[in-house]
Amino acid sequence: MDKFSDQKRAVQYLYPPIDPFDQRMMDVGDGHTVYFEQCGNPRGIPVIVLHGGPGGGCSPSMRRYFNPDKYRVILFDQRGCGRSKPFASVTNNTTWDLVRDIERIRQELGIDSWIAFGGSWGATLALIYAETHPEHVRNIILRGVFMMTQAELDWFYGGGAGKFWPELWARFSDLIPENERGDMIAAYHKRLFCGDRMTEVKYGRAWAAWENALASIHSSGGSHEGPGEYSRTFARLENHYFMNAGFLEFDGQILANVDRIAHIPGVIVQGRYDMICPPTSAYHLAQAWPNAELKMVRNAGHALSEPGISAELVRVMDRIAAG
Repeated sequence: MDKFSDQKRAVQYLYPPIDPFDQRMMDVGDGHTVYFEQCGNPRGIPVIVLHGGPGGGCSPSMRRYFNPDKYRVILFDQRGCGRSKPFASVTNNTTWDLVRDIERIRQELGIDSWIAFGGSWGATLALIYAETHPEHVRNIILRGVFMMTQAELDWFYGGGAGKFWPELWARFSDLIPENERGDMIAAYHKRLFCGDRMTEVKYGRAWAAWENALASIHSSGGSHEGPGEYSRTFARLENHYFMNAGFLEFDGQILANVDRIAHIPGVIVQGRYDMICPPTSAYHLAQAWPNAELKMVRNAGHALSEPGISAELVRVMDRIAAG
């Protein structure tokens, strides 16, 4: 099945496009202003949607997993990306800054508790937010679990995924001198933050292309290079977080603190053939989380738009709305 047909199949599971009823820029301090929006039913079940990356930004398609008659959907662009300002800034941009921003949005909107919905890095952030503020989270819905561990970074940037895609790994790694390939995150960091715009764009495109090419199970291995400035921003933000191990206190922190969310109902939707975030993380999280339900989707990779993943997420959200 070609990629276009796959995307059409994914769309059939989604709700029709809806427009926001509220769009704002909010000063969150530290020199940052974040964009957030609301759509759906103002009196519906509140859900905060956390995008991936870090650095991906939210998109209109993310509104379509929720019945607009049942849900009050809140999306926001995390610091440095999308419509948030200053664009591409990594200053005062950490996981804990984002957790505080989520809390500011909740307080601004007068929401007591909401559903945390996120995939990939958005799943990481949903888990960290919930472990920090469990009293304000009623459900957690995750896709493509990433727990910001060194093992996960080693898999994707240390050659693990490259064993399945050797030609793409060569394209990604050959840009780095052989004596620096032992730490690809650090090697790319050196070039993404070198101060020369053309160099930063070149390596930003390569960084984003490596990830994008592996997102779908139907990938043909094409270059998937996005616009230069978007790729540079995405790569710099993601690399900044990975260089700092997600700003967590210790490796494995999310799983170690899962007891804080043990009482919160959760659903984990995981692609069986996810090359970016392999299923082992989702499995171990589900084993440690008594109230979690693991939905392993066959014939699916990492992308939110995978038909099986889209269908499962819509089913999960419809089930919650039905009570």
